[in-house]
Amino acid sequence: MLATDAGAPAPRRRWPWVVTLLVVGVLAAAAWFVGEYVARGIVERTIREQVTRELGLPADQQIDIGIPGPIIPQLIVGSFAELTIASDDVSLGGLNADVRVDAMDVPTRGGGDWSGGYATVSFDEAQLQTLLSQVEGFPAETVSLDAPDVAADFELQVLGIAVPVGVSLAPRAEGGDLVLSPAAFRVAGAEITADALRDQFGLLASPILGDWNVCFADRVPQAVELTDVEVRREAVVARFEIDSAIIRDPAAQAMGTCA
Repeated sequence: MLATDAGAPAPRRRWPWVVTLLVVGVLAAAAWFVGEYVARGIVERTIREQVTRELGLPADQQIDIGIPGPIIPQLIVGSFAELTIASDDVSLGGLNADVRVDAMDVPTRGGGDWSGGYATVSFDEAQLQTLLSQVEGFPAETVSLDAPDVAADFELQVLGIAVPVGVSLAPRAEGGDLVLSPAAFRVAGAEITADALRDQFGLLASPILGDWNVCFADRVPQAVELTDVEVRREAVVARFEIDSAIIRDPAAQAMGTCA
């Protein structure tokens, strides 16, 4: 029996090896997540500091940074698949607005191009009035939001008598400008067509019947172009396309100008 017992193979002690592998795996995962946490913090802080500096924002400005997915592999590859930057009450040339920027395939090492960059700028009725106050002859103080249009009250002087004319203006983007086109008219509370208004008031009605162009170029960098405008119940939402030249070209980063 003793000989038989001595010749029997010793049981394999696999459990300690499994435990060791599990411990190593847990430590590796922890190290990954610690590294991921630190890397994400550094990247978001760097982006936040750059945005604050470039836009001249207060140091305590709330800026939300979004980079979906693990960040370390994206740093290794050299680009962020998606990058979102958002902040409220951002000053754009005297106009305060809520701004959100979305960019895809953003290079992390400078140079290169992204596959798409877009900004959404939302501002309320008071800020719209501020924007329209730069347009000569436009009654900006009477403007209100009347989705999907903008409403404004004009006055036509006829033999010394002021005749109020309400106008609904449809917004659109054209050549980088905001264009407001008359879509409906009201005189003394009654709807009236453009032809009837022209027949009744002649040349006096010409300013009301034409488009109103509002320049946006002097409020954004040259690489940013207005592409769409939508009037909602409580805000105007303007959408812009951003050329990736803004990453590396000082000329593209410079503020635009109005003719």
